[in-house]
Amino acid sequence: MKTGSLTIKELTKAVGGGVTPRMVRHYHKLGLLPQPTRSPSNYRLYTEKDVIRLQRILALKQQGFQLNHIRQILAVEPKADPTAANANVQSQLIASLQQQYRTVMQQISQLRQTASALEGLLGRDRDCQLVQAEVLCQLKLLEAETKVGLKELNQLWKRLDAQVHAHPEDFHESLQHLLPNLCKRCEIEQQLLFKLVLTCGDVSLASFVKLHSLAIANGRQALKSKCQVVADIPPVTAALDQTRLAHLKCPVKTLIDNPHIIAAPEAEIAFWQERKWRDKLRQLEKGCVLVVGYAPSVLLAICEAMENQQIQPALVIGMPIGFSHAPAAKRQLMQKNVAWMTIEGTVGGGLLAATALNVLAESVIDKPECHCYLQNAETVEVETNFPTDKKVTPT
Repeated sequence: MKTGSLTIKELTKAVGGGVTPRMVRHYHKLGLLPQPTRSPSNYRLYTEKDVIRLQRILALKQQGFQLNHIRQILAVEPKADPTAANANVQSQLIASLQQQYRTVMQQISQLRQTASALEGLLGRDRDCQLVQAEVLCQLKLLEAETKVGLKELNQLWKRLDAQVHAHPEDFHESLQHLLPNLCKRCEIEQQLLFKLVLTCGDVSLASFVKLHSLAIANGRQALKSKCQVVADIPPVTAALDQTRLAHLKCPVKTLIDNPHIIAAPEAEIAFWQERKWRDKLRQLEKGCVLVVGYAPSVLLAICEAMENQQIQPALVIGMPIGFSHAPAAKRQLMQKNVAWMTIEGTVGGGLLAATALNVLAESVIDKPECHCYLQNAETVEVETNFPTDKKVTPT
């Protein structure tokens, strides 16, 4: 890159990201970019500092921040000055960001209503298609936002919903209509996405599920090798397929084995207050599979322990719930050189994490659709304290 003064075209080329001279001039008007010096010929001349500032603007814009918020963020960012004046600016910025968040959530709610209506039509199976086609034909005749139009719409949904009493719902067919094209993914990965979506009832989840390239292969191999399976808290352990894991001779353990810990807030507090859980984490067997569904700090500790080579799991299923620690923990996990499965953002939960493990266990047994032939399998070993063996007969 040129080290001296840059013209506006050279600036946009140095920054990249689709930025244009017109955008740069617009950012000048908004006060996002300071006015540059001018050449004797009246051309704008930019410096390395302008390149860096424009890159920051684009990065914040890609994160979804509005331009007026970006201006405020950049105004308070460099010094982080704790003076009263700067604290007041930060307080105003937080209030403004909260307003943007409420607006975005309202938009999401409206989009969710639209998605629900589309799912109600596209998720119908063959037995509903005749009525479905009739509804689609009549939808365009509705009068928008009138009592007559709303009444007609309710009648259409009533007729369409009447068909649900004629047959059971075909979940597989519905998801084929609603999910993106998964033909390039392997059969087990397709099954994983199907079951995760069915677990939470949200088709959009499929876009946020992320898998390491070796996640499925390493997870299946570990289960075949009778690996240790470790869940973060008791509800996650309870959601695991104990019958199949018993058949595979995989011992199941709970990291935070306090039976009173049943939710993410309790798990976070317990993990921070008692050092024994961190000590227990570092005692995990090499090649184990970790299933984290609630406590983001557990996943953060796992990432740290892997970084320090204190544990070497075959697979980490990291799907904790949380609004600050959980997204951060998932980002750290995705940077590790270990097989992992996760769900980007705040979404997660014990049932989702357990479902991911159960899909893998199901895939390595010859008759995964039937539990009956496993009735004589050895009882599953569920340990609450690692040194003590406690056996529980599967139900």
